[in-house]
Amino acid sequence: MNSLIIILILVFGGAIISFVLNKFLPILLNSFVVLIMLAVSYFFFSIDAAVQLNFEIGGFHLQWGFTSAGYLFGIIVVVLGFLTLLYSTAYMNGKDNLGYFYMNFLFSIGAMLGILMSRDLISLFFFWEIMTWSSYLIVIYSGKDVDRRGLKYMIFSAIGAYSMLMAIVIVYSFIGSFLLEDIFTSIYAIGFGYQLAIAILLMIGFGVKTAIMPVHVWAPEAYAGSPMSFTALFSGALSKMGVFGFALVLFNLVSTQNWLINEVVAWLAAITAVLATFYAVIQTDAKKLLAYSSIAQLGYIIIGLASGTYLGVMAGLFLAVLHAVFKATLFMAVGAVERQVGTTDMTKVTGLIRRMPLTFIATLISIITLAGIPPLGGFVGKWMLYEALITSDHYYLVIMVFLSSTAAFLYSYRILFGMFLGQEEPEYANVKEAPLAMLIPMLVLSAISVFAGTFPGFIIEPIQKAMLVLGFENRIPNIEWYQLSVLFNSWGDKVVLQNIMISVMGVFLVGLAFITIKGYKNQRYVSTKDISSSGEVIQPEDNMTFQMDFYKPFERAIWPLLKRKIDDYYTDFGKGLEALFDFIRRFYSGNGQLYAIYVMAFLVLLLIAGTKYFGF
Repeated sequence: MNSLIIILILVFGGAIISFVLNKFLPILLNSFVVLIMLAVSYFFFSIDAAVQLNFEIGGFHLQWGFTSAGYLFGIIVVVLGFLTLLYSTAYMNGKDNLGYFYMNFLFSIGAMLGILMSRDLISLFFFWEIMTWSSYLIVIYSGKDVDRRGLKYMIFSAIGAYSMLMAIVIVYSFIGSFLLEDIFTSIYAIGFGYQLAIAILLMIGFGVKTAIMPVHVWAPEAYAGSPMSFTALFSGALSKMGVFGFALVLFNLVSTQNWLINEVVAWLAAITAVLATFYAVIQTDAKKLLAYSSIAQLGYIIIGLASGTYLGVMAGLFLAVLHAVFKATLFMAVGAVERQVGTTDMTKVTGLIRRMPLTFIATLISIITLAGIPPLGGFVGKWMLYEALITSDHYYLVIMVFLSSTAAFLYSYRILFGMFLGQEEPEYANVKEAPLAMLIPMLVLSAISVFAGTFPGFIIEPIQKAMLVLGFENRIPNIEWYQLSVLFNSWGDKVVLQNIMISVMGVFLVGLAFITIKGYKNQRYVSTKDISSSGEVIQPEDNMTFQMDFYKPFERAIWPLLKRKIDDYYTDFGKGLEALFDFIRRFYSGNGQLYAIYVMAFLVLLLIAGTKYFGF
C-alpha cells in the first residue's frame, strides 16, 4: 500500500478509534494515541521522496506527494505531534471528554500532513478545512469565554476559507487545472490583474492562520484559551501551514512584476512583529504573553520570506523551525506551571525555580533562543535575517526588526523572572516538579534548541533542499551538519565561525558549571524575615518582584499605540454595516404600492440610461 495512504489511515483512523476507545477502554487511551503517533512517525521518516499518488475524483486530476518543502514542514508536524501528545497524557489527566479531545487533536495532525502532501488546490483546500474545524473544536473545548473566542476564530477562518476558494475558482477558470505544477508553470500567462487578485486572495487565507495583522484578532484568545498541550502544537506547527502557504504564493504565484506584493507583505509582517511585541510586554498572564509573542515571532518569519533574497528566505525557514521548537517548549512550560500551581497569572506565581528546576531550565533555554542570544539558534536566525535585510537595502525593516527584538527582551525577562526567580510565595512551598511525561518533551525540545545553535548546518541542509522547490539554487554546496555557520557577509563571502562558536559555547558551559558549583557550596537557606531592606523587615506576604510595576514607564510610553485595538476597528465597522442595513431595510416596508413605485422608478432610469448610452 502507498505510504501516503498508510500515514493518513493511521492518523485519521486513530482519531476515530480514540473517540470510541474512550467510551469502552479509557485506560488504554493515552497509550494508544502515543503509539499511533509513533507509527505515523515511523512511516513518515521512512517514506521515499519519489512516492506520489495520482487519482481522479469527478473528472478532476488530483496528486499527493511530499516535496522537499512539504517534508521540511512535515518534520515539524510529526515531531511536535508526537511530543505534544506525550505531554497531553499527563497534562490532560483527569479532564473530561478526552476521546473528543484526542480525536480532534489527531484530526488536526492528519489534516496538516494532508496539506503538506497536497499537490493540487482541491486536496489542499479539503485538508485545510479539516484542520480548521478540528482545531476549532479544541479551541472551544474548555475555559472561559468559549463562545467569544470560538466565534472570532470561525469568523476569520471563514474569511480565509472563502478567500482561498475564490482564488481557486479564478485559477481554474484560466488554467483549467487544479494541479500546482500546472498552475506554477502557467500562472504568468494570465493577466497581471488576475494574477494579483489570486495572490492577494490566497495570502488572506494563509495570513489568517499565520496571524498576520490585521487578521490576527482571533489568535491571542485562541492560543491562551486552548489546552496548553494543543496550544504548543497550534503555535508551533499549525501556524506554519500559513507560512508554508506564503512560501508557495510568494515564490511560485508572484511574478517579478509583483515585487510590490513582497514589500507590502514584509511591512505588514514588520508592523505585526512590533505591535504584537508591545502587546506582549504589557500582559500579566503568561499564556496571553506567549500568544502575542508567537504572533510577533511569526512576523519575523514572514519578513524573511518576503525579502525574496536567498539568505532572507533561509533565515525565514530557519526561524520557522526554531519557532516551532522554542515556542512549543514555552507553552509546555507554562502549561506545567498551570497544572502544578493552578494559575498562570505572573502577579501571583513567583519563585518556582527551586520547586520546578527542570521546567525552569527548559524555559531559560527557550527564552535565550527567543531573544536571539548566542550560542543558541535564535542568534543564528536573527543574524541571517539582519544580514539579508541590510544587503537588500531594507534599512527601515531592519529598524523595525531591531525594535521588536529589543522589546522582546522585556517580556522574556518578565516571564522568566516573574514566574521562577521572584520571591517564593508560602502557598507554593509544596509545589512539585511536573510529571515525567511533561518534562521529557520540554527537555527534548530544549536540547534541539541548543543543538540548532551549536550546529545550525543540521537544520540548514534540509532547508536548502526545500528552497530548491521555491526556485532558489543551492548556494552553499557540501554543507555538513556539524558546520557551525553558513552566514554571508555583505560581499557574499562565506563566514565560518566554527572556532568562535565552539569557544563561546565552551565558556558558556564552563561558566555555568562554575557558578552552579560555587553557588551550591556557598548557599544557605534563610526565612523571608531574615532578609531586610532599608532597615525594614520584609513580611512573607510582600511580593518583592519587579514584574508587577517594573514596566509601567514603558507601558505609559507605548499606550497611545495600543489603547485602541484592531478589535475596536472591526467593531466600529460592524456597527456601521448594521446601521447601513437598518437604513436599507426601511425601503422594504411590506407595502405593495411602494414596491410598484420602486419598479417604475427603476424602469424609468433604465430607459433614460439606454437612450443616452445606447441610442434606443
